[in-house]
Parts: sequence; structure tokens; C-alpha cells
Amino acid sequence: MEEALLSALQQRRDEIRTRWDALMRLERADTALANPDTLAFLFDQTLDEVLAKLPGKPVAPIRRRPTCQCGCNPMRVYFPALEQALLETLILVQTEMPELASRARLDSVTELCTTLRRIARREIAVFDDICQHNTAGRSTEYSI
Repeated sequence: MEEALLSALQQRRDEIRTRWDALMRLERADTALANPDTLAFLFDQTLDEVLAKLPGKPVAPIRRRPTCQCGCNPMRVYFPALEQALLETLILVQTEMPELASRARLDSVTELCTTLRRIARREIAVFDDICQHNTAGRSTEYSI
């Protein structure tokens, strides 16, 4: 991802957080743990990790989404809302940079999604592994 795009995303943290909160509140989560007020404490740490990993070499795509046995994992709501908020902001930033090459625009979207999905995959797997409702065994095929 180009430094100008990364810098613009970092400068719009508040906008990303506001959009994430709005998207989280639109979701009909089946668990109280997915309440935005409950998950808000994770936001800054997660966004810091995503943005820190963005300026780098392209990463390989990842596999399909994990399947959820019980529907109680709040991370399955948290991360899609964060991805949408980040993508919306990135696209707005890109429209403000007409000099940006089309390849750079595409690469930035790919890098953002892949980076966030790798983090999401790890966090979803952790929560699924400690879920008390998951009695059918643990899946090792985690990806988003």
C-alpha cells in the first residue's frame, strides 16, 4: 500500500471507528458479546495491528471463511464491520487522489482486505476454540 493511502487511513481513525460502530449496531448479533459497547475496547488495538502490517510486500490470498457451529462468536460480527468501515474509508481516500494509478488502487484494497482477514482468522479461531457450545470438535480450516 502506498504511504499516502496508509497515512490518510491513519488520519481518519475517528471516521473509521464511527463507521465501524454504526455497522456493528446494524448487525443482528445472536450474542450479547457482539455488542459494540462490549467490543469497543478491541478497536484501537485491532486497527493498530492492521495499519502496522499494511506497508509491506503483498501477501498471498487466504482460504474460505470458517464455519460457525453455534453463532456465538462476536468476532464474526466485529471483523466484517471493521473491514467494511476500512474499505469505505480507503475508497473515499482514493477518490481524493486522482493521480493514484489504478494498479495502486487495486493493490491497496487487496492488501487491506488480506491483512485484516489474516488477523480476523486468527482471532475468530481463538474464540471458537474456547467456545463452550462447540462440542463437535475444533476445525483447523480457519480463514476469512
